[in-house]
Amino acid sequence: MMPEQRSVLVTGASGFVGSHLARSLVAAGLEVHVLTRPDSDLSVLQPQLDRIKTHPHDGSAAQMVSILGSVRPDCVYHLATHFLSAHNAGDIDDLINANVLFGAQLLEAMDAAGVRRLVNAATTWQHYHDRDYEPVNLYAATKQAFEDLLKYYTSARGLHALTLELSDTYGPHDRRKKLFAALHKAAEGKEKLSMSPGEQLLDLLYIDDVTRAFMHAGELLFLDDKAGFEKYQLSAAKRVSLKELVSSYETVSGKKIQVDWGGRPYREREVMNPWNQGKILPGWKPEINLEEGIKRILAQKQVAD
Repeated sequence: MMPEQRSVLVTGASGFVGSHLARSLVAAGLEVHVLTRPDSDLSVLQPQLDRIKTHPHDGSAAQMVSILGSVRPDCVYHLATHFLSAHNAGDIDDLINANVLFGAQLLEAMDAAGVRRLVNAATTWQHYHDRDYEPVNLYAATKQAFEDLLKYYTSARGLHALTLELSDTYGPHDRRKKLFAALHKAAEGKEKLSMSPGEQLLDLLYIDDVTRAFMHAGELLFLDDKAGFEKYQLSAAKRVSLKELVSSYETVSGKKIQVDWGGRPYREREVMNPWNQGKILPGWKPEINLEEGIKRILAQKQVAD
């Protein structure tokens, strides 16, 4: 990390990427602060939790201003999000509050406290059919809405922000009910998987590569310390189809997975080929290939079991 960067604030630190990032920032010797909600499960921050300063947020702009005013971090890493692949009317408030309102409060509080550096997490789902902007779903639209707010604060208030667009992330200690959890369960013979035809391509990044990218982005904000908005994509060296992923998991684990290919249809607005038109973050590239990533996941599972 850059020597000027002594204290940081992380939002979304109870999530998969955010928790890994917060622990890595602690390991790098930084003073790490995290924003929490009343229902935040911070056990994922162990064993570094006693070295992390937590700040409960009640959802108000006033308290956000108070927190940023007291902490005044050198850089903010904004990873808090509410993800839904599909929504209904009952989900609207949570999506807007988490992905737009919370972010607006954060930006206003940063401005009031004189905090100028922000690394933001976005999604490649903002680019359906490889378009500059075409949201796959309402979640992606709310992420774009926050970026529109961000552009105002960089232009009018002197904020220096760098956005990283992510596709799929994976790795050990992932509590999300995503594909790798299902593969592990199926490999243990506990269920047969019903999947789509499996031809969609996946852009999978191992969590350590993602964490390195965010930390490197923070360094870049200090190397070129001026107001503005930059946007980069994080992408794997090789994309694989869902069928290829299952095959790789079988090869590494040595276990056969029972899959009903075509047992369920593709999702509405399924992303068959992830966005690949973005600029890659300068000075960064992925180091962990899929096979090595699967080995590390299985090693952690063995320890846990």
